Amino acid sequence: MKIILLKDVAKLGRKYDLKDVASGHALNLLIPQGLAIAATPEAKKRIEVLKASLEGERKVQADLLNMNLKSLEDVMITVSGKANEKGHLFAGLHAEAIATELFKQTQIQVEPSMIVLDQPIKEVGEHLVEVKLNDKSAKFKLVIEAVK
Repeated sequence: MKIILLKDVAKLGRKYDLKDVASGHALNLLIPQGLAIAATPEAKKRIEVLKASLEGERKVQADLLNMNLKSLEDVMITVSGKANEKGHLFAGLHAEAIATELFKQTQIQVEPSMIVLDQPIKEVGEHLVEVKLNDKSAKFKLVIEAVK
């Protein structure tokens, strides 16, 4: 069955992609959950217009992120967290929390998936955090202070 995705679906496709999936998968999961619609000729025409505007928005966002990457080099953000006497945080700092704090303190919006972390940060002190967009990257300083 041919469908048009209305949202990004993991392991299937991106928003407004035309996909051919099993009828049961489409009728029992994707369409009832509002993730897709049947690919009728009218829906295809309507989606083409929406897809063109979405591509334009993505291009503008990519250009904006490239400019933001340049401005990230001089940024230093400070985060507080509960830690023990040795400086180990009780809760690790994940990419989502870092992206949120970055936006709160600098108004630079970065997707959490663009923040490169091998594992959550669990130490008090200064850390260099890398933000990567395609082939470009920038690093900013993250200072974690202990709260008792």
